[in-house]
Order: sequence, then structure tokens, then C-alpha cells
Amino acid sequence: MLIKISAVAVTVLQIAGFAQAAAAAAATEKSSSFVIGDYWKSFKSNVDPNNIKIADIPQTISDDPITQCQYYTPPSNFNFDPKEWPNLWETATSNGMTNTAEFKKIYNAIDWTKAPKIAVRKAGADGSLDMTGYDQSGDPDCWWSASTCTKPKLEGVNEDIYTCPEPETWGLTYDDGPNCSHNAFYDYLEEQKLKASMFYVGSNVVNWPYGAQRGQKAGHHIADHTWSHQLMTTLTNTEVLAELYYTQKAIKMVTGVTPKHWRPAFGDVDDRVRWIATQLDLTTILWDLDTDDWAAETAAAEKTVRKTYDDFIAMGKDGTFKNSGQITLTHEINNRTMSLAVEFLPKIMAAYDNVIDVATCMNITNPYQEDTVTFAPFSPAGSKNATASKAVSSVASSAASSASSVAASVSASVKAPSSSPSPSNVNSVSAQNSVEASAGVQVNPNHVMMAIFAFAAYFI
Repeated sequence: MLIKISAVAVTVLQIAGFAQAAAAAAATEKSSSFVIGDYWKSFKSNVDPNNIKIADIPQTISDDPITQCQYYTPPSNFNFDPKEWPNLWETATSNGMTNTAEFKKIYNAIDWTKAPKIAVRKAGADGSLDMTGYDQSGDPDCWWSASTCTKPKLEGVNEDIYTCPEPETWGLTYDDGPNCSHNAFYDYLEEQKLKASMFYVGSNVVNWPYGAQRGQKAGHHIADHTWSHQLMTTLTNTEVLAELYYTQKAIKMVTGVTPKHWRPAFGDVDDRVRWIATQLDLTTILWDLDTDDWAAETAAAEKTVRKTYDDFIAMGKDGTFKNSGQITLTHEINNRTMSLAVEFLPKIMAAYDNVIDVATCMNITNPYQEDTVTFAPFSPAGSKNATASKAVSSVASSAASSASSVAASVSASVKAPSSSPSPSNVNSVSAQNSVEASAGVQVNPNHVMMAIFAFAAYFI
């Protein structure tokens, strides 16, 4: 009888052991399954964002645009293999990227059944968006290009940032970098202790990695500006995802940080594109003032841009922004836009209490996925930009010198070889797949066996 009891006990022990092993295997599989919110953890960057060293080569120390824009070997901490990236300045699905295991993993981790059923837009022969048949007044899709809508009309989509809430604040932003010839411009920003939100194009980041690293080293707010600078609403879901994903990867691999913010080229975004960006934990940053500086290609056009700058500066003096601030769209696209920025920044600093990046004006202290890089909370300037107002002439003198360096050439472009003119809280999108231990009774196989023997000893 005891032998039978022992056999039964051993059998029960084995069954319990199998069950425990199966449960453990299931838990391991569940906990190791890929979650889209963790996509950035797959980027294995060799760059320490808090300890970036820029090599002293002609391209990084010269103010001559031609010298700066000569090809150079990428830094040793960024290994660029063209086979692993989309073609430069082509839609990010190029070079077979959608067929890679890497991209399929990202794409398949998204529940596309929840994606908004919004049609892909069309562009006309002249490149402008075709809004034929679209209800622009009702704007059901929160299509910024149609109505400048910034508040999504769908649940679970990150709301746009388009203005700074802090009074008397100029939100400093520059699109289309890193420009290969920006040394004098970045020198000036550093001299004036100015930080800006830099919206980097993925193709530029891998093409001019030292330029992107300098932006991070200087403490600017680095953000995503897509891989190839296209009208995002005219792209398919797959193309939108690729444009954002590969720019995120480029910025991470080159600078060591993964942005939480992005800006669509030309501001072209709707709730379909926002939803896809939200899957990558990206929040859209737009603007409420536009200098149109990219258009300053002729004397007449530049005169208009200058007038626009003057008008915006006047708003900082006449009380327009006494209760809240603004975000201004400007560009790093070429030496003309950068020289204009350097020329007008002293006046901007004199007119506004705060000239700061968007992350700071929104009091966002963690603008990246990585918690190793943080921003200081917003701190009011107190007086009317004391540094600028007390020494405008000194700053202007410095600006004139820097503008002279920047304006040495106006032919350097965002992409090589031709230019590409550009007409608070972030919701987490990752599902938590962690396995929680039960708070109830937990059964151990050994306990089962002991119970059986106790039963046998008592009744037999």
C-alpha cells in the first residue's frame, strides 16, 4: 500500500512539476515578446550622449561652407552600412527596408486594426495637396494642411504642441538640419547660450553625423523631421512608419538619444499620421508663427522675410504675448536662413523675456526615451532678458561677426546637392506585457507530495 501511495505521490509531483515548467515557459515567452513601445531599446548606439567628442577636422572647425560640406569618414562610434538604411533622400521604404526582419518586427508589433480609416492624400502636378472633395471647414480628420487643426479628433492620439504657454516666450526652432555648413551658426547659438529645438532630417543625420552630434553636445532639443522630408499625408501607413522609424534610428545611432517629438515636413499631418507617430511615442510639434525664411531666395522675397521678422519682434514689445508665448518656424536649411537667424536673434532676445527650445517652454524635462539626458525645468528670465537688453550692442556686434561668417555662402543646402525648401505630457503607447505574480495561494510540488504522505500516514 505504501508503495502505491509513493507511486501516486511521485506521479502527482511530476505532473505539478510539468505544470510549473509550462507556466514558467509561458511567462518567459510573454515577458520576452516585443512591445512596440520598446522599439528604441533595439537601437545599439555606441554614442554616450553626455560625453560626445567632435573630431578636429576641417569640416568641423572651418567656417568656410565649401570646406565644411566636403565628405568625411563617419566618426568611429557610428558605423554606417548603406545596406541597413533607406537610400538617402528617397522614401524610407527604399533599398528593400520593408523586407528586412528589423522593419517587419516593428510593423507587426502594431495593431493596425486600430489605425484610423483615413484615406492617403494626393498631391497635384505642382506638388501641392489636392483637397478636392474634402470638408475643410468640418475637417473630420484634423488635417493641419486643411484647417491648421492641432487637437486630434480620435482617442489615443497624442495632441500637438503648437505654442509655448509661458508669457513673453519665443519658442526657438530650426528645421531641416543638420546642415553641413552650420559651424558659424552653432557657434553663435553657443556663444549666446541659446538652446533650440532642432528638427533633424534622417538623411542629413547619417550624411553629416558630426553635425548632429554637435547639436546634442550643445544641449539642443533634438527632434525627428522624417527621413526624406515629404508630405506625410500622401504616404501609405508603411511609408509613414518607415519615415519616422528610420529617422529615430538615425538620431539614436548618431547622437545616443531617441526623440519623443517630431515635426512633419510642411506641417502636413492628420489623425492617421498622428496615430502612427503615437505608436512610436512621438508627439507632433508645429508652430503658430512662420517666418517663411526658406523663401528668401531673391531680394524681394528676403525683404518680405525681414518684414516678417520685424513684425514678430514687435509683438514681443507691444504686449501681444503678455499672457502666453509662441513657437516660431525657422530653418537651418541654408546659409541665407542661418545668417538671417543670427542677424535677428539679438533683437528677439531684447524683445522677449525667454528665447528657449520647445521642450523647456513646455516644461518637458525628459524629451528623450533615455532617462540619462534630462532638461532643467522652465525658469522665468525674471527681467526683460537682462543679458540681451543690457548688452544689445555687444550681442549685435557678435551677431554681425557671426552673420558675416554664416553668409560667406548661401548655396549650402539641406541635402546634397540641391536644397529642399520647407513651405504636456506624452501618452505612453506601449502595452504592459509584464507578468504579475499571483497574490493568492501559490502551490509548490513539494507541498503536494508532503500532503499526500501525511494523508497516507493518517488514514492507512
